[in-house]
Amino acid sequence: MADLDLERISAERDRIRDTYLAPASDRPASSARGLHHVAIVCTDVERTVRFYQGILEFPLTEIFENRDYAGSNHFFFDIGNGNLIAFFDFPGLDVGAYAEVLGGLHHLAISVEPERWERLRANLDEAGVEYVLESGTSIYFRDPDGTRLELIADPLGAMYGTEVL
Repeated sequence: MADLDLERISAERDRIRDTYLAPASDRPASSARGLHHVAIVCTDVERTVRFYQGILEFPLTEIFENRDYAGSNHFFFDIGNGNLIAFFDFPGLDVGAYAEVLGGLHHLAISVEPERWERLRANLDEAGVEYVLESGTSIYFRDPDGTRLELIADPLGAMYGTEVL
């Protein structure tokens, strides 16, 4: 982190927190009902289904033609609590390799029960998927197209002992 003024960055974070973060008791309810789906581009539908349904145990819930691109698939996996991960493939288009870019996806964190977290970790091991274990409750890894994922055993609304919701 060469040339970063960490003191200035910390002061700016504190200023933003003080300006915008209301105490939980003073926050209005969100206008949203929840995350309907996050859409990710993939290169191979079947490989993606085998990974997300087979290894991560997220059931495939639907697959149909993408309305925006003939021949493209739009398909969905259940990640619990009425939330979905969706994928598109774009046959014939060179969409390039996954890249972390400004405004792009850094990672998708999915909360799972601690017992399931252990089983999914074993599934990743069995499938030979490389991962990084963080803080004893998070596993960071990449899907077959390079999308970074996190399985976190902390409850929804909490992260590493901090209430975030």
